[in-house]
Amino acid sequence: MQAWHFTEMPYPDLPPSDQMSTMRVSLSNKYYDPKIGADLYNRYLDEYMIADDLGLDLMVNEHHQTATCIDTCAPLSAAILARQTSKGRILILGNPVSNRGDPVRIAEEMAMIDNISRGRLEVGFVRGVPYEVFASNCNPTETVERMWEGIDLALAAWRTVDEPFNFEGKFTHRRQINLWPTPYQRPYPPVWITGSSDYEAISRAASRGFTFATFLQPHETVKKLFDCYRANYVDCGQPGGGGVGFLPLVYTADTESEAEAGMKELLWYMTAKTEPQFRNPPGYVGVDLNVKALQGAFSGRTDAMRSKGLEFQRDQGVIMYGTPDQVAEQVKRFYGLVGGFDHLLMMQQAGHLDHARTVKSMTLFAKEVFPQIKDLARTKPTKVLAAAE
Repeated sequence: MQAWHFTEMPYPDLPPSDQMSTMRVSLSNKYYDPKIGADLYNRYLDEYMIADDLGLDLMVNEHHQTATCIDTCAPLSAAILARQTSKGRILILGNPVSNRGDPVRIAEEMAMIDNISRGRLEVGFVRGVPYEVFASNCNPTETVERMWEGIDLALAAWRTVDEPFNFEGKFTHRRQINLWPTPYQRPYPPVWITGSSDYEAISRAASRGFTFATFLQPHETVKKLFDCYRANYVDCGQPGGGGVGFLPLVYTADTESEAEAGMKELLWYMTAKTEPQFRNPPGYVGVDLNVKALQGAFSGRTDAMRSKGLEFQRDQGVIMYGTPDQVAEQVKRFYGLVGGFDHLLMMQQAGHLDHARTVKSMTLFAKEVFPQIKDLARTKPTKVLAAAE
């Protein structure tokens, strides 16, 4: 089991929630104070360096036009960590390739970070969340095609080392692609992809041997997603065990009451407002998925899930909190319920959770929880029925 420290680098110093209709897309940037932002950036990077010293791996991501995530350029964060840390793997999860104009540029950035870190990089590709479609002015019906074409081009750029090549895709047309530098890891770093409902994408990721991760979903949903991945991994004859990861909110403390208080602060992330017109752009998902959503099939991060309280969310595995022994048992329980997993991606900081309590939680996890779970066997794919069948 690998354990990864993660924060979206939030900017929580905002007006009261009841005075805002949204925290994303159209929230005025007049609320952003660069002096506060500078302190936050340096604080969050310091916490990643502490996580590295504690023996945890490091995960970063990016989002745009939102107070929930001021890490707007994950390659910059990853490059800083590549130089300032020495032990942990560095995972970008991920590059929103559908919204970026040049996959070759992404390939160059990743290769450079992989060199600086001496081969500690893991590269995730993501489609981008629905509300970012508006700011990027991209066609939501094309985002899936753009993502996979961008992945194809980046992988081709990494593994081609003998002579320049041309690429003619639907969205990208490039000549004389000749990557300098090439990745430190050969033929390229481990590749990740995320998902929450698209079984076709999960199957495609499995067929290529990518690691698959899902975030903040109840254990029954996660098991279906992981089973789909594992079944397709076997069907496609991939060697080894593949890899799956899950991200919950995690807070570890000396006492359960202290942990509950910390978790309530982490849940700031789950209460972030988005105006309804930005949540589901027409064409971003197909009609079948919209119908299922209306029927309640994807209840992991809905208001209904959140309204059921801490105990219910902890039972579902969406959040994990308590004393070190309690957190370890929650991880083991979730591991059993979903058929095993390889990567625990932990959002250990969100909202107003301050530096001291974040570091205390990280330290307790690294020293007292991680030793209890790190030897959980890596999942081995078995012939199971894909959830989509």
